[in-house]
Amino acid sequence: MRRFEFAVDREHARAVNEVVADLRRLRVAAIAAAIVLGLGSGFLIWLNHPWSYLLAVAFVLGAATSLFIGLWTPHRGRVDKLYAAGELVPAVISETDDGGATLLALVTVGKPNADGPRYALVTRTVGSLPGHHLRTGERVPAVTVRIDRAPTSVGVGDLWQSVSAMPIAWGTRDPNVVERARGAIREAEWQLLADNLDLAAKVRRVDAKRLLLDPQQLPEELRRG
Repeated sequence: MRRFEFAVDREHARAVNEVVADLRRLRVAAIAAAIVLGLGSGFLIWLNHPWSYLLAVAFVLGAATSLFIGLWTPHRGRVDKLYAAGELVPAVISETDDGGATLLALVTVGKPNADGPRYALVTRTVGSLPGHHLRTGERVPAVTVRIDRAPTSVGVGDLWQSVSAMPIAWGTRDPNVVERARGAIREAEWQLLADNLDLAAKVRRVDAKRLLLDPQQLPEELRRG
């Protein structure tokens, strides 16, 4: 896995990093759900009916799960941990509009036990990209963020359930860091994205929100991993 080390500007990331903002909203929603389910379980116990006790058990389990998510999210959402754990990947702007831009990224979705590298195209809509020109074809180095919904967080089969891209520019104000990350990505990867910009709309339409690439159609350099 290709890593990229740099000093994360936490203040900058808190202000512009949309992944951190998403995790913050998830935490608030989870804690709110835990409170509602906890109050609901208390009300069901107060009713003192056999059926209400069964429902109360389900509510308690739901509240415990929501509370766990709410407590776990701040640890999972530390921006420096996200950048340190992610794989450096290329992304390019596939289209722009008044609300921001759409990124098309080339990511690996195979787990460590997968038979060779498995590449996929994913998209991400962003509101802002500090330090980048919002124009089609702009090269945006990023890192992967893997979020699995399976109870054991191991994904399904030999592929991760969800892999998205988080721009390096959301973690630093230094343009030299972004340029260094851009240069650390192979030209073959950038070219693959440039040749497939028109697939971004297709990726957004598929249910999995990603498009697996046929290994036999990849450049030899990428098939080797």
